[in-house]
Order: sequence, then C-alpha cells, then structure tokens
Amino acid sequence: MMLHLFIDKADSMHIRSLKYYLGVFPLISALTLMGCTSAGLYNPLPQTYEEQAQVVGFSDIRAWGDASSEAMEKSALKSAEQEIKANKGQALTEIDALALSGGGADGAFGAGLLCGWTETGHRPQFKLVSGISTGALIAPFAFLGSKYDGRLKELYTTMSDENIYRLNNPFSIIFTFIRPVLAPSVADNGPLAHMIKKTANKEMLDDIAREHLKGRRLFIGTTQLNAQRLVIWDIGAIAVSGNPGALKLFHKILLASSALPGIFPPQYFNVKGNGRVYKEMHVDGGVETQVMLFQKAIYPYATIYNAQGDKLIKRLYIIRNLKVAPEWQNVSPSLHYIAARVISTLTKTQGIGDLYRLYAYSMRAHIDYNLAYIPENFNATAKSPFDGSYMKKLFVVGYNLGKKGYQWQKVPPGF
Repeated sequence: MMLHLFIDKADSMHIRSLKYYLGVFPLISALTLMGCTSAGLYNPLPQTYEEQAQVVGFSDIRAWGDASSEAMEKSALKSAEQEIKANKGQALTEIDALALSGGGADGAFGAGLLCGWTETGHRPQFKLVSGISTGALIAPFAFLGSKYDGRLKELYTTMSDENIYRLNNPFSIIFTFIRPVLAPSVADNGPLAHMIKKTANKEMLDDIAREHLKGRRLFIGTTQLNAQRLVIWDIGAIAVSGNPGALKLFHKILLASSALPGIFPPQYFNVKGNGRVYKEMHVDGGVETQVMLFQKAIYPYATIYNAQGDKLIKRLYIIRNLKVAPEWQNVSPSLHYIAARVISTLTKTQGIGDLYRLYAYSMRAHIDYNLAYIPENFNATAKSPFDGSYMKKLFVVGYNLGKKGYQWQKVPPGF
C-alpha cells in the first residue's frame, strides 16, 4: 500500500526522487557486490535458534503467527481467570473482537468509524484487538476505548507527510548499499518515530497494563523478514512485564509494523538465542497479512470460548482500511508506475483473501462476522502519501457512517 501511495499519489518531487532511485539501481547493485563484506556488521539470528529466541530482557511476550505457542496458551488461560475476577466471579456472556487492517493514510477511515461508533452508545469493549501497519497505530486507541477517541481523532486529522517521513537523498541510498550497516530506504521515518513517542506514551502503556490484567488482550503484528514469518506481539504482556525498556519496545513494535521494506527502514530487535545476542530484522506486518486475528498462535483464545458453545455470543468486527472493489487507473507504461500498480493490486487481493479466511473461520466457530471498508463512492484523491486534507475527508466519511449506525457487511466482498 505504501509504495502505491508513494508513487501513484506522489507529487512531482516524490516522483523525481523515486525515478532517480530506480534509475541508479544498476549502479547500486554493482556497488553492493563490492561492499558486501561490511554486511557482517549485521548479525542476524540463525534459523536454528528461531524457536527459542527471546527479546533481550523479556520472555513470553510474542509468538510466531503460524505455529502453536506455549506462551499464548498460558496467556489465554490466564486471560479467562482474569476476566472472571474482574467481573466479580461471573464469566462473560458476550465476546467482541476487533481486527484492524493496514492501509497507510486510509487508516483515517477506521479511526473515524470508531469515533462515530462511540456516538451511537453501542460500541463494545473489545476482548481482543489486533492491528497491522496503520491498524497497529489505531489498535491501542481502539483497545482503550472511547476515552481515547479525542487523541485518535487528533492523530488522524493532523497527520501529514511532514510528520511521517523525510525523503532520503538518492546518493545517501547508494552509500548505504556500499556499506550496508543500515538497510537502505527511500524515506526516513524519523518523524513518525517522534509522533509515536508522543502519542504512545507511558500513560497509554499503563492503561494497557490495567486492561490486560482484566483479561483483555492487544496484539500487533510485524514480519520477521529473514524468517519470512509473522510475529504476534502481546502488548499487554510487555506492559505488565516490569521491564524499564517496555515503553521503548512498544514504540519499536509500532514503528516496525508500519515499516514497508524499501520505503521505510526496518527495525532491529536484539534477541538471545543459545546464549548469544543476535538481531532480528522486522518490517511491516502487512507483508505477511493485511488483517490479523485468528492466526495459529492465538487459537487458544478461540478454543477456550468455543468450548462454551451457544451459551456465549461471539462477534468479530473487521475494519479494512481500503476500498475492496477494483479501481480503474491509467497506468503509465514505465517501470516504477507498473511496479507500484502491481504491488498495490497484490496488496488489495491479499487483503480480500484474508477477509475470506476470517469468514471461513468465523462460520466454523459460530462467530458473528462483521466487515467494514471504505465505500466505493468516496472519490477524493490524495495529492501525496499522507495528504492531510484527504485524510480529514476520509475521517469524516468514517465518522458519519459510524455515527449513523454502520451497516456491517456479513460476508466478504464478492461472496
């Protein structure tokens, strides 16, 4: 999605920079071969230790999305105990889960929909919330409820290109290939890192910790690029860990989940495996999946509640921060435009596939399936990747739909 925004919706300055970047790619490739020996400064986690690796200073705070996890099983059991205690001995009769997708600037739709939903007085308190990419930025606000609506609105109606990224000088990109201590990227997301530190503050993490102790769970997904696998981070477990580095780790996870390779630099996590410290390279969770909730690692939560059968009402809400219908575009017959269009199309169809996967699971587990996405009649055009005017308009569309009582789709698109 981000590459599509950076190319298809970029202004002339962005286009010139990206054209230059692609134009010098053959030179970059040659220089990379000359400078490959310096890549040893990056010490990646070997595949042998993937299953045992833990983030330095933490334990049981994450799991692979494609494998069963003992940590998640323990967390699910503990969650059930915590919610009964929080409800004075009464088990829950209703369970609501929310999955927030990627979508870059289009996350303004999901933010608006949530704020408008609050106005109806019927927005539930979600037992589980998951987020990917821009959905990861929304997820903590959605998890903490309506008292954070003002901050969520401010974030997505004041966001602009200037407080998300700075384009890198093409020559600096070349030099990072020659001496690849840091992965090269088209843009520097330092402004986004600053914004995350400002909004995802200690107060927010403390509030997440309190809700976690009531049995609720917040998950954010990133992609471990070497392993080519989804990693699910249990943010509440990080919040209650007592580790003084918890807030810094929270910030890094949010930044990693929105770090599309090539556009933004990846985030590196220090992990310990076989008694040694290595680095893991993490990028946008949307590389692996556009919507995350019922990955194998968090099946234990579903298993616990499925055992209660028809006595428990289970609802899943999915907010897809993108249009799902095909969108015509006059694609220029140039490499970077074609590449951008192909990637954005792949992202869209991958996301639709995720919606079908979640629907199939919901039908098997007797979960009420509810889907929202950007309406086809929203025709505003972004002039840059994070056009503030475009995002405000989209927020208002989402807000008005939510305030009126959104008509959730009960099946995936084209079903």
